[in-house]
Amino acid sequence: MTAVRIRFAIVVCALSITAQDIEVVKHKLVGTWKLLSYVREEFPSGKKTDVMGPHPSGYLIYTADHRMMVIFVQSDRPKPAGAVPTETEAQQLQKGMVSYTGTYEVKADTIVHHVDVSWNQSWTGTDQTRFYKFEGDRLSLATTKSLDPLEGKLSVRTLIWERVR
Repeated sequence: MTAVRIRFAIVVCALSITAQDIEVVKHKLVGTWKLLSYVREEFPSGKKTDVMGPHPSGYLIYTADHRMMVIFVQSDRPKPAGAVPTETEAQQLQKGMVSYTGTYEVKADTIVHHVDVSWNQSWTGTDQTRFYKFEGDRLSLATTKSLDPLEGKLSVRTLIWERVR
């Protein structure tokens, strides 16, 4: 099969998803998801890293009215020494967290988060595209190839979530 025919077949498959299929995906998304892993694959090296350690903690919530909210933090996040973090402690706590909220839209193979509030003000007002895949009670969300917001490395970041029952 020529490269042109392969590309045509891919386009036909992508266009063949129906509005009914998208409604099924929307229904499957609604609920609360607990973070299991967050892995970055760097380009061009292919090096894989647990971005926030082996056991990050966090939740992702999708509502039926197309709102979403996510917050997650690194493994073994240290507590500040006192009731009010020092400037250094506050910087470390901020660096070990990702959080944003907005609306979402389901497309053929992606979910687009339209960010209206974010821990990283440069994300506010942007669209964050995630490729999705369901496997039982697990949801995999992978970014497009882009710069990691924590370390600026060209990569794809994949987050694995498990439905909270």
